Amino acid sequence: MERLWAPWRMEYIESARGEQDGCLFCDLLTEEDEDAFILKRTVKAFAVMNVYPYNPGHLLVATLRHTGALEDLDPDEIAHTGKLLQESVDVVQAEMQPDGFNIGLNLGRVAGAGVPDHIHWHVVPRWNGDTNFMSTVGQTRLLPELVEETYRKLRPRFRR
Repeated sequence: MERLWAPWRMEYIESARGEQDGCLFCDLLTEEDEDAFILKRTVKAFAVMNVYPYNPGHLLVATLRHTGALEDLDPDEIAHTGKLLQESVDVVQAEMQPDGFNIGLNLGRVAGAGVPDHIHWHVVPRWNGDTNFMSTVGQTRLLPELVEETYRKLRPRFRR
């Protein structure tokens, strides 16, 4: 029997067991961009690499303000996150040439939000043939590139 090791997943598994102190996104905002894999900050939103990606290039766009309610967002926050979502798709498209994207927002833990108290969108690039038996049968994702490498490719493409 062959074994595939993904020891980096244990940090994710253990962090998902219980309630976290603080907020992942608010904590990231206190770090240097390179240390936190922040791709871009605007006055109302920011884009950051997902360190537990579904695919290479999987990134998140979040509001700067800590809120988990879509209805709490003001028009400027909606505009800034929307523009940053557009730019994120443009950047990933230019650098990685995916065949499509899944873009989504999970509101509430029951809907799949891992960080339910800080609203954020997922931008997941997709390629023809990127699904295989490993995710279905082996509950394992095969990622051909490290998050750090994808970050180095994408960050320079974001407008400053």
